[in-house]
Amino acid sequence: MRLLDPAQHADAIEQAAQRLADGGLLALPTETVYGLGARADDDAAVARIFAAKGRPADHPLIVHVPNQAAALTFASAFPAVARKLTDAFWPGPLTVIVPRNPDVATASAGGHDTIGLRCPDHPVARALLEACAQRDILGVAAPSANRFGRISPTRAEHVVEEFKDQGAGLDEVWVLEGGPCGVGIESTIIDCSRGHPVLLRPGKLTLAEIEAVAGEPVMWSKPEAPDPSAPKASGTLLSHYAPRAKVRLMSDEQINAALDVIEPELTAAKIRDAAQGPRIAVYSRSLWAWRPKHQGVVHLSMPGDAITAAHDLFADLRELDATGVELIWVETPPPEPAWDGVRDRLNRAAAS
Repeated sequence: MRLLDPAQHADAIEQAAQRLADGGLLALPTETVYGLGARADDDAAVARIFAAKGRPADHPLIVHVPNQAAALTFASAFPAVARKLTDAFWPGPLTVIVPRNPDVATASAGGHDTIGLRCPDHPVARALLEACAQRDILGVAAPSANRFGRISPTRAEHVVEEFKDQGAGLDEVWVLEGGPCGVGIESTIIDCSRGHPVLLRPGKLTLAEIEAVAGEPVMWSKPEAPDPSAPKASGTLLSHYAPRAKVRLMSDEQINAALDVIEPELTAAKIRDAAQGPRIAVYSRSLWAWRPKHQGVVHLSMPGDAITAAHDLFADLRELDATGVELIWVETPPPEPAWDGVRDRLNRAAAS
C-alpha cells in the first residue's frame, strides 16, 4: 500500500492521477467519505473495485466528475431537474441519477441503464479530478473505501485498516491523503431519470432544500416503503454501514432500563473473570448527563447537533467496534429533518 500526501509531496496529485490512468485502485478523499476509485471508463479497472470490496457487480457505483460538462459524457440525457440541482449544489454532497450513455461506464453502472453522478467539494478530490481530466479521464467511479456493507471511512487511516493487505500491482490500494472528511456521511442521492425526482438516500442536504431548488415535490423511497420502480443506487440496501458488533436503536429510557438489568450481570462476570472486557457499548446524546458509568460498558457521547453527529458518526462507530464489544446500543436520533441522514445510516446499520 502506498500513501500519497499532497501536504508532504508536491507530485502526490500527479502520482494519484497516473495511478488511475494506469487502471489501478486509488482511495481518494471527498467531503463526505473516502472513496475507493478507479477510472470510470475502464471496465477492467472498475472490476477491481468490486473485487476489493466484495461488492456485487450489479450494485452500481457513483461516478465522480470535475464539472457538469464532464457529467454529460456519461449521460444520454440530463433532465431539467438534474440540471437545476447540480447548478445549485455542485460541487457538493449531491448525487443525481440520470439515464446513462450506453457507450460508457457499463461496469460503473452495474450494467444498468442509469448512472449516478457527483461533483465533490473537496480540494484534494477536485485537484485529482482536474489532473485526471488532463489525461482524458472524465470520471472516477468511487464507492466508499471499505469492505462491502461495513462502516464507511472518513479518515485515511480507516482506509488503511480496511485494505492494508489488499492485492498487489493494480489490485493494490493506494491512498491519497486529504485529512478528515468534513461532512462525514455519504451524499444525498436523487433519482432524476423517470420524469419526477425521488430521494433514494438522504444526506447532508435535506428534502426541503432539494424541493426548494427542484421547484416540485420530491418523493422519498424509504427502506421500509421502497419505490419498486426506482433504479438501483449506491448505499440503498436495507442492511449497510454496519460494524461487526450488533447495532440496536433505542430510546434513552430503553437504554437506561436495559442497563439496569444487565449491569449486575456484567459486574458478576467481572468478578468471575477479571480479564473480562466490556461487552456492550452505548452511544447516547443524553444518558451520560445523569447515569453513572459502569466498567462493563463502553460509553461514548453522540453529539447533540445533526451536523456534528454526521461528521463524527462513522469514526465513532469504528472506535466503539474496535473495543471488541458484542452490542452497540444507540440512542435513536431526533425526528427532525436535519437528522434524516444520520438516522438513515443507523437504521441500515441496525438492520445487519
